[in-house]
Amino acid sequence: MKSITLLCFSAACLGGAAAGAGDATQGAAPPAAVIAVVIDDLGNTPGEGRRVAALPGPVTCSILPHTAHGREIAELAHGAGKEVMLHLPMESVDDEPLGPGGISLDMTEPEILHTLTDDIASIPHLAGVNNHEGSLMTQHPGDMAWIMQALHAAGPYFYIDSYTTVDSVAYQMARENGVPAARRNVFLDDINTDEAVAQQWQRLLKIARRSGFAIAIGHPRSATLAMLERELPLLAGENVTLVPVSRIVALQEAHPLPSLTPAAQAVTRQ
Repeated sequence: MKSITLLCFSAACLGGAAAGAGDATQGAAPPAAVIAVVIDDLGNTPGEGRRVAALPGPVTCSILPHTAHGREIAELAHGAGKEVMLHLPMESVDDEPLGPGGISLDMTEPEILHTLTDDIASIPHLAGVNNHEGSLMTQHPGDMAWIMQALHAAGPYFYIDSYTTVDSVAYQMARENGVPAARRNVFLDDINTDEAVAQQWQRLLKIARRSGFAIAIGHPRSATLAMLERELPLLAGENVTLVPVSRIVALQEAHPLPSLTPAAQAVTRQ
């Protein structure tokens, strides 16, 4: 388990804390932007997981619980210096099957606690959690408070709100219950084409340059992985630094998000 260390939000501090896109050299300009990339839905297919673990830099690997290859991928990712997260299945408005370890609105607080505890135990080297699906579950403050209370008790872990609905209260409930948290800015691959993924990558960089930092979530899809293999080594030349997602959680803890209107984020319901 990893603790979260708060970072100052200045160019000098970002330059000293960031890692993975090229070592800082004395006198070098600090990064203009800091980004984190989370790859979800890992654990079922070994080849995809190994390819993600081999990506250059500290890409964060989010692994579904109780999957056939989840432990193997977590070990590979950790060995490659990548942060590991639990990709926690939650009920969606589309009533998609949750799979093993899922949490739904009909669960009691003890059932949620038991399920989350088992899910955490299924993946080694966990640093944090984000939601898989969850466009229904994350709208409910009471249930999300139970999840965050259980996560806080099991921690230290952080939480990334995958933000699959503009009505999500996950970020707020995490902070109210003592769980360090941040919110996703961009989905890279809702449209799984080379052109669409490239456009979303540029959108991520634009947000990061404007705000100082940003988080992208993608999936182990062919267009996404090919783009990351090509673009991640180029970040240093663009004065952008890739960091583990916990670094951006720390920055967001120091500079909490204001309330966001639906127009402030592009959201695909999952």
